[in-house]
Amino acid sequence: MRVFPRAGRRTRITALTLLGCLPGAVAVLALVLSAQGADRSVAIHLAAPEPAGPTARHRAPRPHIVPRSAWLDASVRRTQPPPHYDDQVLAVFVHHTDSPNGYSCAQAPEIIRRLYTGQTGDRAWDDIGYNFLVDRCGTIYEGRAGGADRAVTGAHTQGFNHRTAGIAALGTFTAGVPVPRAMTDAIAAVAAWKLGLADVDPRGSARLVSSNGLSRYREGTTVALPAVAGHQDGYRTNCPGAALIARLPEIRTAAARLQGRLPKKPAAQTPTPSATESPPKAAKGFGRRAMPPASRRDTPEG
Repeated sequence: MRVFPRAGRRTRITALTLLGCLPGAVAVLALVLSAQGADRSVAIHLAAPEPAGPTARHRAPRPHIVPRSAWLDASVRRTQPPPHYDDQVLAVFVHHTDSPNGYSCAQAPEIIRRLYTGQTGDRAWDDIGYNFLVDRCGTIYEGRAGGADRAVTGAHTQGFNHRTAGIAALGTFTAGVPVPRAMTDAIAAVAAWKLGLADVDPRGSARLVSSNGLSRYREGTTVALPAVAGHQDGYRTNCPGAALIARLPEIRTAAARLQGRLPKKPAAQTPTPSATESPPKAAKGFGRRAMPPASRRDTPEG
């Protein structure tokens, strides 16, 4: 159930509403596949790294990140196995937590604690799935254990948890819902920093391998996804919500600027083929299959 705030009352949030954005139809199966935070063996499913470019690396400063100890206490902490790691972070996935927006920023640690309780309790995951969480005031919180500076394998995007980081915006950002500027600035700062460690341009794409067929792509398929992607780019979901999806181009540009990258020049327009000309054949991708029908609405119970 979800309890929304009423006039004059403090926002109350129950654990079952804060399970993140995962369609209910596959929740049980996803519980098994994601409980350990790694879908498959890293050695089998990682694409070959891109060769290093001749230019200087683009690094962004590390933003201030509130540690896990600020929201995780002994009353809810569970025993968990050691974290899993990848060699680098090539992309970030942006999520929303599908929870009420009318919280005070002082309540953010409580919200994250309830997310953790729901994911490690009702879903039986070993830890919270997201690597980072951002509140409406732009405060960045460390999520999954293992070290914010390291390439920790999360449990945030079915099929694409390897070589990625999950950044969750606290709230629900469906069409028409305002997305605070402080929140998008914080998401951009995390993306710029994490991607800069591998010299990845946030405006570009990354070659990732689907680790299971519950994603949008068959297991083992290598695809090019945005370096700053929405959850729905890799999984059949409406997460992170239409309003936040609409802000992704702005987030990519801001992240690139934080890395010290120059603005991209406008692409030259391609002439429209005349009626007597045959349109060019579509270039083959990296084994990408046809996209499924329209995404299903996320359900609070995950």
